[in-house]
Amino acid sequence: MLLAVRVAGDLVGEMAAFEERPRSGTVIACSDVTARIIQMRTLEAFLTRHPDATRAILHMLSTRLRWANRRRVDFQAYDSLTRLARVLAELCQAYAKTAPDSDGKRCDLGVTLTQNELASLAGLKLNTAEKSLAVLTAHGLVERHYRNITICDVPKLLEFAKVFADNPY
Repeated sequence: MLLAVRVAGDLVGEMAAFEERPRSGTVIACSDVTARIIQMRTLEAFLTRHPDATRAILHMLSTRLRWANRRRVDFQAYDSLTRLARVLAELCQAYAKTAPDSDGKRCDLGVTLTQNELASLAGLKLNTAEKSLAVLTAHGLVERHYRNITICDVPKLLEFAKVFADNPY
């Protein structure tokens, strides 16, 4: 099951380190990666000297917790189509690259995901995600390409997905 998407510069493994417990997941890279292992003693010393870095890590952890909480709420509050639209909208807001000459309305999702991975993020079965993507495509909200999705109209997708301005993602 795909739990989350991480990109260059993201910190992973921090929960296991801070809790001194086994890891809660496995990271699988989709392309070549350069990674650094930071020993806990080194990280603690750095964070002691740099409280702004501690605040940045707390912000990151809070953002991840909010993402997980929203997925749990979405599962009860929304139908499958809306859940997938919400995942796409939030991925768009977090990672998308705006298309040139689109007034910020059109963007490339910014991460390459299979339909199965999108289904997993939204808590859907693959065939349900495929049908939902077809509906979003028919509404003109997304265009699908191999392992890539273009959001055709970001404001309309946000409205469709019920992602409102008070949502920071």
